[in-house]
Amino acid sequence: MDSRKAKGYILGFVAAATYGLNPLFALPLMNDGMDTSSILLFRYLLAIPIVALMMAVRCRSFAVTFRQLGLLVVFGLLLGISSISLFESYRYMDAGIASTLLFIYPLMVAVIMSAFFHERMSRLTIICLTAALAGIGLLYKGEGGGTLSPVGTVIVMLSALTYAVYIVGINKTQLAKVPTLTVTFYVLIFGMIVFAVNLLMKGYVNVPSDIGQWLGVGALALLPTAVSFLCTTMAIIYVGSTPTAILGAMEPLTAVIIGITVFGERLTVRDVLGLSLIVIAVTLVVVGGSVSKNLTNIKRLFPRGRRRNNRSQ
Repeated sequence: MDSRKAKGYILGFVAAATYGLNPLFALPLMNDGMDTSSILLFRYLLAIPIVALMMAVRCRSFAVTFRQLGLLVVFGLLLGISSISLFESYRYMDAGIASTLLFIYPLMVAVIMSAFFHERMSRLTIICLTAALAGIGLLYKGEGGGTLSPVGTVIVMLSALTYAVYIVGINKTQLAKVPTLTVTFYVLIFGMIVFAVNLLMKGYVNVPSDIGQWLGVGALALLPTAVSFLCTTMAIIYVGSTPTAILGAMEPLTAVIIGITVFGERLTVRDVLGLSLIVIAVTLVVVGGSVSKNLTNIKRLFPRGRRRNNRSQ
């Protein structure tokens, strides 16, 4: 492996692992009494100048057209809804499980592309969808007879769906031509609208009260937001989008490991099987083209005509 590819894989690993750190910094803030909207508001506020600095260093333009600005508002709201839904789901289920359920979003992307953009859904994709649903079913009911919160499950599925729509929309609109850093800068700004409206309805804002809470919010802004995004972008440049996306499977695995080691969460055998099915299913969807090509090559080694001839002999 050359040094360029090695850097790409390392960056992809870091991108996924840092995004999986969301629960590590979010849960202590929530346990200290900060509400989700306040946490995310300050997270985005601190992340915006970091992304702006990245843009300045990489000489990215802040200029967008009026139509692109309208699209950025829409997708910023979607990203905001996805963020607040994920964090709210932590109140109803273990963070590791919630983060893994979120990772079903690539499968949702496949369904959206098939339903609305007439992209053919392969047999492999259908199998993977079935496997992912089976994995969710295993997570939904534990060995002790307890079930995951229906409310929490719906909330995290909303987070996955809005993120899937966000991804499809970014790729299928004029924003596909806008530099990724520029898109991120504006969607972070407009994403704050969701948190601001929620806080206005509540009538209060939980400002971080001590250095520990400010460090927690700052870590959320830096690692799962700015660092993860920068490493993802660079990994795509070095090794391409598919290997980077495969390394994204580290996101839920990181969250699960943190949940067990830091927060004392317990995994049953059913949970492990469910997590494994979801991660395997999504990974197969991401590499579906390569898998299908390899299967085709294997089939060519055993043509039907040859097998018929052998049987007749």
